Amino acid sequence: MSAFLAAEGMPETRSLFWIVIAMVGARSAAMAFNRIVDAKYDKANPRTENRALPSGKAVSSQYWVFLIVASIIFIIASGMLNQLALMLSPVALAIVFFYSLTKRFTSLSHFFLGIALSVAPVGAWVAIREEISFASLVLGAAVVFWLIGFDIIYSCQDIEVDRNAGLHSIPAKFGTRNALRLAAISHAIMILFLLGLLFLPLLGTLYLVGVLLVAALLVYEHSLVKWNDLSKVNIAFFNINGWVGAALMAAVVVDCVWL
Repeated sequence: MSAFLAAEGMPETRSLFWIVIAMVGARSAAMAFNRIVDAKYDKANPRTENRALPSGKAVSSQYWVFLIVASIIFIIASGMLNQLALMLSPVALAIVFFYSLTKRFTSLSHFFLGIALSVAPVGAWVAIREEISFASLVLGAAVVFWLIGFDIIYSCQDIEVDRNAGLHSIPAKFGTRNALRLAAISHAIMILFLLGLLFLPLLGTLYLVGVLLVAALLVYEHSLVKWNDLSKVNIAFFNINGWVGAALMAAVVVDCVWL
């Protein structure tokens, strides 16, 4: 989305290619770091105990090699985009790595996850225009509150595990009922930021329809998860949020390229 908005239409194929490579590198490195530092907690959690490291299917040295290679790929891809992207690439890696440590000391870990993923739209704008704009920050803010909302929902599954392990989260601190209310508020704020992007001249009615569709999907997402029934968390977390991303992307691309 950010790349198309920054280019005010179809970005150059070369830029899109390196943006995708950078995304894969950063995401892979961040996930590897998360698995390494959370291995002992994953082993104590029935939901995650079968992951490769806690189950013994892999060793941390393999993950470190993967992390280093993925980080190098990200930095190289950033350098292929422009000088500012290259200069900011270590900062981006530091941000996405830092999130994995936050559950140890703050219930705002969901916020830091949102910050980590908001690096993507800001970075894509840098990749196209070699600048950080107000529009990219607005889109990044929407991502922050999107992540806060659905990560709170997902974390409701781990309340007792987090409390026993001394980890921090909104659900562990405030309970499921209040956590779900905060998740809904976060998603409402996300919609406000998305509506704020209508100040961009290339976005119009179709984008607005896309945002309204996203709002409806989020209402449906919250209807699936009850404070006393978390059986549909995975549907809400994976399936519905997948449709949210696809709907927004489609609305932006069509508005920017074909209308």
